Amino acid sequence: MMFESIIRSIPDWMCPEGDESDIVISSRARVARNITGYPFAHRAGVEKLAEIVDMVLDISESAGFDPAAFIRNESLDALHASMLVERHLISPNHVASDGRGVLVRQGECSSILVNEEDHFRVQSICSGFNPLRAWEEVDSIDDRLARVIPFSFSRQYGYLTACPTNIGTGLRISVLIHLPALVLTNDIQRMIRSAAQIGLTVRGYYGEGSDVVGNLFQISNRISLGKTEREIVEEITQAVERIIEYEKRAAETLMREAKSQVEDKIYRSVGILKSARVLSTGEFMNLSSAVRLGLFLDVLSRPDIYSLNELVVLTQPGHLQTRQGQTLDSTDRDVIRANIVRERFIDVRI
Repeated sequence: MMFESIIRSIPDWMCPEGDESDIVISSRARVARNITGYPFAHRAGVEKLAEIVDMVLDISESAGFDPAAFIRNESLDALHASMLVERHLISPNHVASDGRGVLVRQGECSSILVNEEDHFRVQSICSGFNPLRAWEEVDSIDDRLARVIPFSFSRQYGYLTACPTNIGTGLRISVLIHLPALVLTNDIQRMIRSAAQIGLTVRGYYGEGSDVVGNLFQISNRISLGKTEREIVEEITQAVERIIEYEKRAAETLMREAKSQVEDKIYRSVGILKSARVLSTGEFMNLSSAVRLGLFLDVLSRPDIYSLNELVVLTQPGHLQTRQGQTLDSTDRDVIRANIVRERFIDVRI
């Protein structure tokens, strides 16, 4: 896969076509798998890692992937690596190691991360709120891989993984969700505590170890042992349905009790985005959150959700610098980001 084709578009899963896409950005399913007879990736030497990469390339077509779409870590410079992290194709921990890579399907809705924490991390992402669809796609890829690769499995514990929390099904279901109303009503911490009590983890935009920006939260199951894959999907589906309902009620409360203040926040955010000459990544994400809320509440009609999602991707540091064809310091990035955003908001009226 050529980077030029990636940089000119956003992933298909960011097109707001799925259920509840005005609140839920995406649903993701990921399974961790390891090959019988090979040490875990962090214990494997260069030769063993290379063998696993070759194995993936040999069986990629049977799993529904084009072998030419395999991106090797060795081929990545810092900007390209950053760009793949921003697109949720690789993790920050996966960047600086040889003998690793990612196999990507056209549209970027399905991928296989090779030799990160585990030999395989099979991932599928879909637009909006549909964990079942994401899991079914991953399950299909997993079945095709299992026909040709012996995965490490214990009758007692299930699939064996490098991290104990992934033992069992090896399945992680996560939903990327926008919760500005719960934040503004100061109910977000209560939601996070409630989620923890039923076995969910709440993280930031890029998952583990990342901060919350733009009121975007990643909600996922904490463990995968002792439950079937379908049970995990059903449990997180039911939990997120409740969180969506809480967000909608909080939004109704805001418009009933603080309508002027909410509208003021939305319109001020649009005004800054229309006129700012300098915008940091964090500032843009937070201002765009208010615009997204305005669209949800029908306070605004433009820009549409697709345009906002596109800007979230294209204004990230790695994407911005790759499009410019050079490494930029933060000051230059902030100026260019503001230019891009102003152009997209030029027809937005307040």
